[in-house]
Amino acid sequence: MVVLEFSMFPFDKGDSVSPYVARILQIVESSGLDYHFHAMGTILEGDYDQVMGVIGRCFQALAADCNRVECSLALDYRKDRRNRLQGKVESVEQKLGHKLK
Repeated sequence: MVVLEFSMFPFDKGDSVSPYVARILQIVESSGLDYHFHAMGTILEGDYDQVMGVIGRCFQALAADCNRVECSLALDYRKDRRNRLQGKVESVEQKLGHKLK
């Protein structure tokens, strides 16, 4: 199972890129994968081919009308675990003894 964090946006569309981020989030939502959107990016969980397929569809959606697209991603693969999107957070919270924001 893969946990993948990514940020993708156009470089050539001015200061506010939220319409393009919204376009990407529609793709993420329609994928059916577990995800978490935050101020600086999105985290996905699924099989490698699933999450990379989402990344590819997001890129194609922006490349259709953007001349320059920035993308950064970090991938964590662990063969023996599922539901790590929340499990990783819960593990740290347990060690701290309280919930995090």
